[in-house]
Amino acid sequence: MLQVLTMWRMWSLYGCRFSTSILTLMGWRRRRRWRDSTLSEHTGARIVPRAAIARALGPWVVALVTLACAGQAVAAEHQYTLGTGDKIRITVFGHKNLSGEFPISSRGTVSMPLIGEVGAEGLTLRELEDAITGKLKPDFLKNPQVSAEIIDYRPFYIIGEVKNPGTYPYVSGMRIVNAVAIAGGFTYRAKTSEMQITRAKGSGKPDRVGPDTRVLPGDVVSVLERYF
Repeated sequence: MLQVLTMWRMWSLYGCRFSTSILTLMGWRRRRRWRDSTLSEHTGARIVPRAAIARALGPWVVALVTLACAGQAVAAEHQYTLGTGDKIRITVFGHKNLSGEFPISSRGTVSMPLIGEVGAEGLTLRELEDAITGKLKPDFLKNPQVSAEIIDYRPFYIIGEVKNPGTYPYVSGMRIVNAVAIAGGFTYRAKTSEMQITRAKGSGKPDRVGPDTRVLPGDVVSVLERYF
């Protein structure tokens, strides 16, 4: 009997509150549906569920993220400094005889029709465009419009504990893990958590880095051997 009374008191204290909460929630939902239907009747507006809004906006969000990534890639290319082994396409608008694809020579120059050699070593694309414009104007063209883009990067080098060490074409955005994959993967002796990289434009001393480190054209990647 005592247990029955105890259970009744607990239900009186908590069960009623729980039931009241459920009824309150159900009432709130009914009021919301009534409000939405009333608003729709008076204004002619269609109440759009949140899920439908998310589905509609989803493709636009993806498109905006894609454009942002593409913008970062273009910005990185314009900050890249040219060097021997790079191949570029130069367009002088309205003058096909001055346009074409040109490799950067061992002297760090581009040899163009009419104006001869133009220094390109260490310049960005924008700086090279300005240099070519300066040589064309005003002796040859009154108002030259010049555009330059990279079509082939100089290669990178990978040595050490990879299956196929050697020289490989550079791919924009490459990291050490990508370079290892291009070279056939690690050998069984390779130390996979740490490598060395010697920058083409740096002190000439190797730096110890991880597999997610960015590789640049002309860099030398060395995969070390593990000792245990």
